[in-house]
Amino acid sequence: MRKHRFRNSYLISAVSVSLVLCLIGLECVLLLSAGALVTRMRENITITAVLSADADSTQCARLEKILSVGNRCSSYTYVSAQQALEEHVHALGEDPSAFLGYNPLSASYEVHPTDAYSSPDSLALIAAQLQALPYVTEVLYPRDLADLMSSNVHDFSLILMGVALALLLVSLVLIVNTIRLQIYSQRFIINTMTLVGATSWVIRKPFVLRNMLMGFCAGIFALGILAGVVYYVERTLGMILFPLTWQNITFVSVVVLCSGILITLLASLIATGKYIRMDNNSLYEI
Repeated sequence: MRKHRFRNSYLISAVSVSLVLCLIGLECVLLLSAGALVTRMRENITITAVLSADADSTQCARLEKILSVGNRCSSYTYVSAQQALEEHVHALGEDPSAFLGYNPLSASYEVHPTDAYSSPDSLALIAAQLQALPYVTEVLYPRDLADLMSSNVHDFSLILMGVALALLLVSLVLIVNTIRLQIYSQRFIINTMTLVGATSWVIRKPFVLRNMLMGFCAGIFALGILAGVVYYVERTLGMILFPLTWQNITFVSVVVLCSGILITLLASLIATGKYIRMDNNSLYEI
């Protein structure tokens, strides 16, 4: 009967730890999703380099070579004068060439910076380098939007990190309390081992190893739940939470598994240490 009760207690603890580790995993998914969203927003900023009317293919090739050097640009697109006119007509419903007799729009390049070069200073530097080219007449980019985005991303990052730390603290407290309740039922066994002269590590060892194994298994179970949630959201609801790259998957897996092992290790050491230091009479008072 006692062994059956212990197994039930161990199973309940494992399920409780799994649910808390799911919360930690969701924190990681939230951080990765926010990071991916910010990256997409930054890379969607467009720098438009307007070419002169006499710009030839050689100069265009030179400009593309400049844009390809380094990792400043994630992509760039050549927009011909005719294509610019068609987009203008489609957007405004007016054809300026109909009453001017010629196409007043010029060919241009639409440049999208990488995330690393999307800050206001980096955008200004890229714009200045393009403006210095003799066959580029004008460089346009949303400077006010870049400044506003940079400021908001900084504030949003601080808020998100604060929320993540708060959730992590809550998760830590829940797991520690779960382990303490599990070891509480074994307090008299701990006291008996102390009375017969067992050392502190000999008493702690079985609890630590058992709970670390439980933390690892709970982490595996939590990752399975997270994988199901991500699959359901992306396949059924059509929402992409974060890029499913090996780096992101490894990051979430390592954080969840290491959290399960380390937190259960810490909780086991704290809980067993408390009951090791108690005398026999105090055990009946808690």
